[in-house]
Amino acid sequence: MPEYGRNVQKMVDYLNTIEDRQKRNEQARAIVKVMEILNPQVYLQENYEQKLWDHLHIISHFTLDIDSPYPKPTEEHFYERPEVVPIKNKPIKATHYGRNIESIIDLIADHKDGEVKTAMIRSLAIYMRQQYLIWNKDSVADQTIFQDIEKLSDYRIKVPEGLQLSKISSEVSFQRPGLNPGQKNKGMGQRQKNNMRMKKQRKG
Repeated sequence: MPEYGRNVQKMVDYLNTIEDRQKRNEQARAIVKVMEILNPQVYLQENYEQKLWDHLHIISHFTLDIDSPYPKPTEEHFYERPEVVPIKNKPIKATHYGRNIESIIDLIADHKDGEVKTAMIRSLAIYMRQQYLIWNKDSVADQTIFQDIEKLSDYRIKVPEGLQLSKISSEVSFQRPGLNPGQKNKGMGQRQKNNMRMKKQRKG
């Protein structure tokens, strides 16, 4: 275990060569104290003292024969593969909306019809329109978003007739994640300056 260093590894290797059991136990306790000093992060763990003794056995490759204050761990306990968590992921129908949108649509589809469901559909449509504008075009018709909602829900959701979304201000600009707002314009300005400088040099 690299957090304890090579010297602790040598101490543990030497521990196995001590024939007197009482002396071997004393040296084991001394090594655990050293490990405690070298790895102060262990205090953040629950039952940290037992963790230190477990680490001692791990460093020895589980060969130590000592009177530990805690049960000796087995190698199988630390190296057994965890149980696989069953996750059923079906293919994303529309990547520009993402899987979470599809999960929300499933929840709304199971909700009973009424004003609350209509408000949920409207809020979802506004968010989907925003995601659409980030990854696709500069504008999109509300009807397109409504059709996407119905299609992604396998037509379990019927968008109420007359539903309207709030208008988008012409000053609003949607940026893709990771892009610095204004970075594009800044780059354009720098290119224009470089072009003008090159033209002056040619004329000169």
